[in-house]
Amino acid sequence: MLTFKTFTVEQIKDAFGILSGLRYEFIIDVEVEEDDELYSENGLTIRTIYLVDEQKSGILKYELIEKGTNRYIDLDLEEDEVQAVADFCKEHVQDAMGK
Repeated sequence: MLTFKTFTVEQIKDAFGILSGLRYEFIIDVEVEEDDELYSENGLTIRTIYLVDEQKSGILKYELIEKGTNRYIDLDLEEDEVQAVADFCKEHVQDAMGK
């Protein structure tokens, strides 16, 4: 199970104005239990691109990154973990709106 610790969020600017909706980049520091395959002694960060559109909102992409080394971890989150990240982003996207 993931425990969300700290995060940053920024709106990604669409320089050409060709994408629908607004995109936000979340960098979320998470704590993972030692018996989880995602566990790293250095810690784990989830980089998420989150879409907010009139018709839908949700995760477009996520990456798992080992803290300290910035090494990409080629593993997928479980379905309930992806949902927890999406819920977290939905709850906190307002932090970037209005910046």
